[in-house]
Parts: sequence; structure tokens; C-alpha cells
Amino acid sequence: MIRVEICLETPQGIEAAHAAGADRLELCASLDVGGLTPSMGLMQYAAQRPLPALAMIRPRAGTFIFDADEAAVMQDDIRAARAAGLAGVVLGALRPDRHLDHELLLRLSDACGDMERTLHRAFDLTQDPFAEMEFAISAGFTRILTSGQKPSAPDGADCLARLQQQARGRIIILAGSGVNAQNVGPLISQTGVTEVHASCRKPAVPIADDAAFGFGSQPVVTDPDAIRALIAAAGQTDRNQPA
Repeated sequence: MIRVEICLETPQGIEAAHAAGADRLELCASLDVGGLTPSMGLMQYAAQRPLPALAMIRPRAGTFIFDADEAAVMQDDIRAARAAGLAGVVLGALRPDRHLDHELLLRLSDACGDMERTLHRAFDLTQDPFAEMEFAISAGFTRILTSGQKPSAPDGADCLARLQQQARGRIIILAGSGVNAQNVGPLISQTGVTEVHASCRKPAVPIADDAAFGFGSQPVVTDPDAIRALIAAAGQTDRNQPA
């Protein structure tokens, strides 16, 4: 069965994903910059809902190279996610040479205890994703969120297929970025992945033009109809796979 994870940043998104039949949530703030650590309030809200939820642990936008102070903040955010009762966290860190920061990721993993750990798309910026996958397996990560080292998962389908083949069930390859109901079928068929990740967002109805005051752009909302369409398309592909 294909599992569908929805990334979101609001209580509305959590309720929409649940109502639409998603399998898992990734909690974020600021999805417009790729996702940052969500608030403790959102973590607690999600923990009270039926779907398993993982919190993004990323203290700021931009590079995934973190200094000691940022690493300490990340460890505290992991402890907050554990205290909230979340199923897991989403981690990633790089060294300047574009290899994963193994030492930092192992320290962060220690703070996770028995929570699930997803290695996020910092993985897509590494020089050797196949070697880094072996590190992720040895470090006990549950899954890798990846677009196959391309901006979108459909563009990275060849790499995703190779990663899926090398994984051999030892770690889950979670295909994400640019995944929707129109392309999920071919993506699954080409790669063999069993989990996909999407945001399924649409613009919210504008209330007022507040951008001039520096409060940010108009918000977006999670679209339950887009989630349902994605799940239906993924499920149809799953049924068409050979036994």
C-alpha cells in the first residue's frame, strides 16, 4: 500500500489532512522557505489528533550547515517534540564539503530516543547520495525524504529508482517535492517507492492587502480535495502493480 504524508503548517492543515485520509503529517513553519521548526503549540495540537506527526527540526532558512549554538537549539526542539508526544522528527545537516554532517546527526539522533527520524532533503544536496543512504541506515533513520537530487521528484525519478533498489527494505524512500495527483502514478511506477510526500496547498481567500506592512504574503491553506485526489491516484497505481 502506498502511504501519503502531507506537510503543513497550520491547525487547518492538520484537520484537512485527517479528513482527507492522509497517513502521516510533517509539521512545519514557513513552508515557503522549505519548512522550519513548528511552534510548540502546533506540536501539541497535532499530538492530540489521530494521525502520526513528525516535526521538522530546522532553526532557520538557508544553508543546512549549522553551528554549535544552532545545534543546541535543535536538540532542545527535539526534546520539545518528544515532550509534546509526537511520533518523530525530520532532520538534516550538511558539512561545507557537501557531505552529511554525520557527527551532528548522530548527536541529534541521540536526543530523539525511540522517535521516528526522517532524513530530509539536505540529502539531495550531497555529493554521494548512495553512500549517505548507507550512513542513514546505520544511524537508524526510519526514512529519507528525497526528490532524487533534482528540484522535483518526477525529475529525479531515475535516482529515486536506484535509491529504492539499493534500500532493499532497510530504509523507506519517501518521494517528495512537486508530487501531485497528476504525476504520482508514473512516479510510483518508475521508482517503486511506497511512500510519497506533498503539501497539497492552494491560495487562501484574501482578507486584506497587508504585505505593505511587512507581515508577509497572503496565507495558503491545505486543500483536502487535492489530498483525496493524490491518495486516489496513488492507490490506483498500487492496485496496478504486479503481485
